[in-house]
Amino acid sequence: MTDVTIAGRRVRDTDGWAPSACILCECNCGIEIKVGDDGRSFDKIRGDHQHPTSEGYTCNKALRLDHYQNGKTDRITQPLRRRADGTFEEIDWDTAIREVAAQLGLVRDTHGGKTIFYYGGGGQGNHLGGSYSTATTRAFGSTYRSSALAQEKTGDFWVSARMLGGMTRADVEHCEVAFFIGKNPYQSHGFPRARAVLKEIAKDPSRSMVVIDPVRTETAELADFHLQVRPGGDAYVLTAMAAVLVQESLTDVAWLADHASGVDEVVAVLKTVDIARYCSLADVPEDLVRRASRRIASASSVAALEDLGVQMGRDSTLVSYVEKLIWLLTGNFGKSGAQYRSSSVVPLGRDRGHPAGEGPVSPVAKAPIISGLVPCNVIAEEILTDHPDRYRAMVVESANPAHSLADSAKMRSALSSLELLVVIDVAMTETARLADYVLPAPTQFEKWEATFFNFDFPRNMFHLRRPVVAAPDGPLPEPEIHARLVEASGQLTDIDYAPLRAAAAQGRGEFAMAFLTAMGDARLAKLAPVLLYRTLGPTLPDGAAAAAVLWAAAHKCATDNAAGVKRAGYGEGPAAGEALFDAILAGSHGVVITEDDEAEIWRRVKTPDGRVQLDLPELRSEVAALADRSPADDDDWPFVLAAGERRAFTANTIMRDPTWRRRGADGVLRISTTDADGLALTTGDRVRLTTKRGTVDVSIETTDTMRSGHLSLPNGFGLTVQDADGTVTTGVAPNELTAAEDRDPWVGTPWHKYVPARLEVLESATPPTL
Repeated sequence: MTDVTIAGRRVRDTDGWAPSACILCECNCGIEIKVGDDGRSFDKIRGDHQHPTSEGYTCNKALRLDHYQNGKTDRITQPLRRRADGTFEEIDWDTAIREVAAQLGLVRDTHGGKTIFYYGGGGQGNHLGGSYSTATTRAFGSTYRSSALAQEKTGDFWVSARMLGGMTRADVEHCEVAFFIGKNPYQSHGFPRARAVLKEIAKDPSRSMVVIDPVRTETAELADFHLQVRPGGDAYVLTAMAAVLVQESLTDVAWLADHASGVDEVVAVLKTVDIARYCSLADVPEDLVRRASRRIASASSVAALEDLGVQMGRDSTLVSYVEKLIWLLTGNFGKSGAQYRSSSVVPLGRDRGHPAGEGPVSPVAKAPIISGLVPCNVIAEEILTDHPDRYRAMVVESANPAHSLADSAKMRSALSSLELLVVIDVAMTETARLADYVLPAPTQFEKWEATFFNFDFPRNMFHLRRPVVAAPDGPLPEPEIHARLVEASGQLTDIDYAPLRAAAAQGRGEFAMAFLTAMGDARLAKLAPVLLYRTLGPTLPDGAAAAAVLWAAAHKCATDNAAGVKRAGYGEGPAAGEALFDAILAGSHGVVITEDDEAEIWRRVKTPDGRVQLDLPELRSEVAALADRSPADDDDWPFVLAAGERRAFTANTIMRDPTWRRRGADGVLRISTTDADGLALTTGDRVRLTTKRGTVDVSIETTDTMRSGHLSLPNGFGLTVQDADGTVTTGVAPNELTAAEDRDPWVGTPWHKYVPARLEVLESATPPTL
């Protein structure tokens, strides 16, 4: 194994294979890529056996990443400016930066920086560039931001912060019982080596799997207990399970006495639950609910994971709360095979856990801001108004809100009404087509990159990825774009850089002292990422200037997780941060950053009394109020649509080339065999699907894995790409059918998985029998 040169930089190589990572889900499994003789094509992709977490594992999707790098992606290589007639013209970078900075400055000076809104900052794998965005937003006085996390995880963040002091994860690999709520890890993953681990659990007679999902997914097929809940009934079945634990005396009384507060208040409510009625409302057999609950209670360890199936459904925040009650009532926190709080290089989900109504809110809709993120479903409302504090300018980075957020038509209207829309991206996305300026960036395989989804325990890892191929002439990496915008704003000059550059030339120790001095200046402190990039960055090996921001992050990780960093072999004190940073720079296959023990989990429980908080009064009251309502049926909307299902060949929308799919190329609507028979439909027939927001025509696939009354469309479709014959749109864009006002009442997450719908038969693929 040697160092070789690829794209002008040294890369760790094994017989021509360059290490990198998959960028299609949060796991970011290590992969190795063999580049073709043309220097561009990915001839072969395989799992990286030197990766500390994935250990050579990869799923089928990662093997198709050449379609991201070299497919039909509407690649942008020069800055674009919209003309008065709506078309775009290429401009040079100096002009683009000067004009964008001037227009952002004009909005700030006229209406205040708070009217400049930032969205994005990275998808599943490109977080490094987005970490520099805070310098740009601060330079122009922007205070409001959001990202995809705000339409997925903020309910979970808010509940976790209040109950446990921050975000939790699940040790599925070592659990006795795996508990999945609205999650299909076989397709969506969510933990290392997901498919392999699921099969290991299914084959082990001493282990079990419990799945709550209206669909008999690949994961449900492997499960011992599949609670095939009616869509929208998750809060009822989970509450019934929690009530079984209390009413059958299955809680871990000793553990709760030692570790939890608010037990009596929660138990009092759960004692009153009519389990049989709640099971009926959820349409799950009571005996199955009781048996699954008992299995959880009897296990030595339970690892629970919820996902978008409930986090984008009705009662999503309430579901997050009751789900946690189940594993906390049974003592499944802070031990192997259960829930944990992990170390991190860059923490995510950093909500303070304000009680409802007491935290920060958005300027117009007054929607709660969780973990610093404005709810995605109110963004259009924050723009389409005459309120003086409305968002007037927007910077979108590595994101596509025109396609990915609820009510695409309304979102397009909002984006088009802005005084300024700037998009930083690789491709001409649906959002970029609405922009005033488009600033091109390299792909994730053409630059230094990293994911901040590093949550493993006890061995947590971080992977700084090196470029695999050279970027074309034209695009600039995001740190460079942000640095130029900050400099064009006048907030940083060579006078600010000079002392830090001089110190960096002398060594890291001298630089550290100079940087700490600079951080005493509030003006410089708010622009720290760009300061690091421009001063420490040029001293880093192999052109790794973008990694400069990780120097500060590594030092903070070594301070916050001193014991774990020491056990991982980096020493202690200030030297540990330097050693960790050097390891990150050198570790082209990823490196272990911490080796934790169970005591570390408890030290991260930052609640007022250091104990788990079971009682969240407003959510406890909501649990009690479930008895007074039931999932509503509406004859006008006899179906419930899940708008965006993960399937074998769907992924995030950076995969814009439709030819990457080997199966399911057209994005069919799935319908239960029972419902299809009732409508005299068969696979391949066409139907008209209508929701209150829109209507589309689509082909169907009949299946016995769906409940009657439940429909699903795949995610990742409805993208419009350019090919030799013009523009081509494949499949249905799910958010043409979703409504922004249909959202969680606590944190504003969308109901993408609970969209009332109806069907009209259009045509049959099979001629009638005569």
